Amino acid sequence: MKKMPVFLSLAAVLWFVMFSPWTKHMFNFWITMSVSALALIGISITQRREIPKQFKLNLKAVALGLLSAAALWVIFYFGDLFSASLFDFARPQVEGIYALKEGQSKTLIAIGLLLIIGPAEEIFWRGYVQHSLIERYGEWTALIVTASVYTLVHIWSFNFMLIMAALVCGLFWGVMYRYNKNLVPIVISHAVWDATVFILFPVY
Repeated sequence: MKKMPVFLSLAAVLWFVMFSPWTKHMFNFWITMSVSALALIGISITQRREIPKQFKLNLKAVALGLLSAAALWVIFYFGDLFSASLFDFARPQVEGIYALKEGQSKTLIAIGLLLIIGPAEEIFWRGYVQHSLIERYGEWTALIVTASVYTLVHIWSFNFMLIMAALVCGLFWGVMYRYNKNLVPIVISHAVWDATVFILFPVY
């Protein structure tokens, strides 16, 4: 717990580099994201060596992961329609998020989201951060704090739609972890949702 503020600060710096208007053009977003993801995995496992024990592979876990990814895609699909009807800035900001894949291999992006980025974020934010906070502050406080910090690190994008997306996802996967400490369905949910909403079936 004493080192967690340091690692959360590191995550904030990494997200700043990836998303801020001052630095995002200096690096390839997907390479930076993948390297950052691997760093988060390393931090998580060194700080909580029992994280591999949170992976319990079974048919129910796989089904829950796939169904929750589908449910989240539906939420975002209708959320996009609703926000676009209310806010003039919504659609341009969503398009700005999708612009990250322009000129890049969609296949490589999908592979990275499925195998590196999605799993790494859940191992760090849920397996390490939320789990550690549960031990100190209890289930609901840990969920709210983790989701809040996960949302705040996206603030460097200055993209309201991305920040709100992070909040919804942080709460969604946080609640899943609150009631199921098995990382398998949550990792599947995050990874499959990432690839689906960004590459396979964009929401707009």
